[in-house]
Amino acid sequence: MKITSDRKVHIVDAPPENWVERWLPASLLPFAQLMRLDRAFGWWLLLLPCWWGLLLGQIATGAGMMNGRLLLWHSFLFLIGAIVMRGAGCTLNDIADRNFDGKVERTKLRPIPSGRVTLRQAFAFLIVQLIVGLFILLQFNRFTVWLAMGSLLIVAIYPFMKRFTYWPQFFLGLAFNYGALLGWSATHASLSPAAFLLYAAGVSWTLGYDTIYAHQDKEDDLKIGVKSTALLFGANSRPWLAGFFAMAMLLIASAFRLAGAHGLAYAGLAAAALHAAWQVRIFNHADSNLCLKLIRSNRMLGLFLAAGLLLELYFQ
Repeated sequence: MKITSDRKVHIVDAPPENWVERWLPASLLPFAQLMRLDRAFGWWLLLLPCWWGLLLGQIATGAGMMNGRLLLWHSFLFLIGAIVMRGAGCTLNDIADRNFDGKVERTKLRPIPSGRVTLRQAFAFLIVQLIVGLFILLQFNRFTVWLAMGSLLIVAIYPFMKRFTYWPQFFLGLAFNYGALLGWSATHASLSPAAFLLYAAGVSWTLGYDTIYAHQDKEDDLKIGVKSTALLFGANSRPWLAGFFAMAMLLIASAFRLAGAHGLAYAGLAAAALHAAWQVRIFNHADSNLCLKLIRSNRMLGLFLAAGLLLELYFQ
């Protein structure tokens, strides 16, 4: 495919006619695509564990909505931080995978392999995003700032894990759900077993949804020699997905119990569990379009949990 202008380039797994392609100038479009602004579900999956930790941490204080303004401020910071840091992570991932993406049908039109962003430009853009992320992070308490620094190693090594292990989804889970710890510490300036259980639940959730996602690329991954849980499980993925989602729900319930959450939080958990069961039921490893639909739908699963926690906090 000949690329005639930036505006005409559509990334395969981005929604058609997305706002990025419609509204951004041609000069900015490749950078927006580099940070995946045309695929919002990714930053939602990074944001939601932050909100879970923040809301559950506030429930654990027993103070209800007394600190509502601070809760709103922290929620906003996590929103902007998730968008920026997801963009930074995707930029780093595309830099690391620049020699692979051009050989994969789904990724060959990404900004770096298509030549619309140079390697030097990508590195500069990554630095800008990290500076913005640091500024946002510094708005939190000192414990949370230092805790966040602990995630940098995980974020740095994740893009390379698919070359060495069939479990890169586990490392993605460690990175994408670290916000559950940060959300809790933003309220308490410390951690507790409930926070770690919520984090572990998020990792298990990611193992489920990113295994589904990886089934889109398994044929190309085989050709270029990278690994994934989709390749490891193959046609037997369904029971693994059921196990990952079930473990996530069990760990979340345990975190709720330790934090003192009650009925409305568990109602949100029940809705999330039903959504997970629906995903497992209709999953088809051979249907790439369905896999993309399911991965996007996990935003709703996470929102069910967040809504239950918010209602629980409001009526506490």
